[in-house]
Amino acid sequence: MKIPVRNRDGVTILQPTGKITIGIGDVALRDAVDDALAAGSTSILVDFQRASKMDSSGMAELVAAFKKVKESGGEIKLLHLPSNIRDVLAITQISRVFEIFDDEDEAVASFN
Repeated sequence: MKIPVRNRDGVTILQPTGKITIGIGDVALRDAVDDALAAGSTSILVDFQRASKMDSSGMAELVAAFKKVKESGGEIKLLHLPSNIRDVLAITQISRVFEIFDDEDEAVASFN
């Protein structure tokens, strides 16, 4: 899986598509965050609008990304969480770690 990346107003937006699961999307998510950090991005928004599923490996990568970005002096936030992913993040209380948005304009503005 390749994760499309775009930039908007200084924010790097990662757009995973499909499953963020072990062996499919977890490594792609890690690589996309690493690439964004290597390119000097300190504002990362992960847009889950096209994501269909996330398992424990995907969640672990999301938490690792949060830690890595924070240690680099940046912020990572989440956008357009499908209800199934939102529910899992709420049950595991991972959602308490992230700022979560339903509106891209609001999410991008929150970095400034």
